[in-house]
Amino acid sequence: MKGVAITGMGIISAIGNSVEENFISLVNNKVAITTIENISTVHAAVIKVGEIKKTNQQLVDELQLSSDNNFSRTALLGVIAAKQAVRNSGITSINEYKTGLISATSVGGMDMTERYYYDYFENEALLKYISCHEGGDVAQKIADELGLEGMVTTISTACSSAANAIMLGARLIKAGKLDRVIVGGTDALTKFTINGFKTLMILSDTNNMPFDNNRKGLNLGEAAAFLVLESEAIVKKENKKVLARVSGYGNANDAFHQTASSENGDGAFLAMEKAFQVAHLKPEQIDYINVHGTATPNNDLSEGRAIVRIFGDENVPDFSSTKPFTGHTLAAAAAIEAVYSVLAIQNDVVFPNLNFKTPMEEFNLIPQTTLKHKNIEHVLSNSFGFGGNCSSLIFSKSE
Repeated sequence: MKGVAITGMGIISAIGNSVEENFISLVNNKVAITTIENISTVHAAVIKVGEIKKTNQQLVDELQLSSDNNFSRTALLGVIAAKQAVRNSGITSINEYKTGLISATSVGGMDMTERYYYDYFENEALLKYISCHEGGDVAQKIADELGLEGMVTTISTACSSAANAIMLGARLIKAGKLDRVIVGGTDALTKFTINGFKTLMILSDTNNMPFDNNRKGLNLGEAAAFLVLESEAIVKKENKKVLARVSGYGNANDAFHQTASSENGDGAFLAMEKAFQVAHLKPEQIDYINVHGTATPNNDLSEGRAIVRIFGDENVPDFSSTKPFTGHTLAAAAAIEAVYSVLAIQNDVVFPNLNFKTPMEEFNLIPQTTLKHKNIEHVLSNSFGFGGNCSSLIFSKSE
């Protein structure tokens, strides 16, 4: 099976404002985990995050929005990445074919709710921000800025959200329901997520260390990324360049706990297994795994055990987490890591798992810690969310 064609990509993250900038940072170990600057919080000096060093006003200016707009930061980031993807795909008429948008988010417009909640009672001019709170508003704003008139929907399954957006988009194209789908995710840093993850006691006060025995927790991040998926008919008709293909996908739920994954990685195992079935690939054909790798005690143990179950003790391919570069960007994570997976395929590289020193006691898994050049035909990308929602994607080199 060839899989669904990816013809465009766009991204903004802490390590870069474009696909090219992100790649340069990845191959040059340019990390962007810093203390908090854009949010007024008591945790600013003690928690490290992957923050995009642009203010909302700078993002508004970049998009040339009117001064009376009601865009949340999540929507601003999403529009920037989606426009990049559409431009990269060479699309000049967004509604020429049956086109949809599937956007993922966790926090939606929570940043504006936090900022103006108490002021709503005093200043009527701020009431415009109430409607931008919901996650669906983010998707609609992206669609409006693109001029897209087709299907628009939102997926929110925690940290697997964007993976499920990509999966749904691929399925819609394969089923002939749509000819082209813009898929991805966007999430901004907010007090809500900072305080929430602080309460869960899984934030690190140092740079995160995925799959290290001494890992202390994750660094939150913010980002947006979108990919353009197109049918074979469009690719052939317009002789389009295919960046890579979505060849496999799987979603499963281990129904174990509200926030924790099962210790045996049941959901992760089933998601990967389904992805292999859809792609008609065997585990030994995977050249690189972009692991979920949040650096929390629970995730890395659960994911590691699932990987060993799928690949065996001695046959695990090169793997790494790219979250030490960007932080964990929640609903956007699977989208930015999809872009990184495609970049790995295009450039035949395995990105390094930074900050790793000590192997975990539970198994003999050693991530790739330096940039490695090798032929990359197939990349497995994992994204596992709260509520046990686990998703795996397989990206393959275009034929």
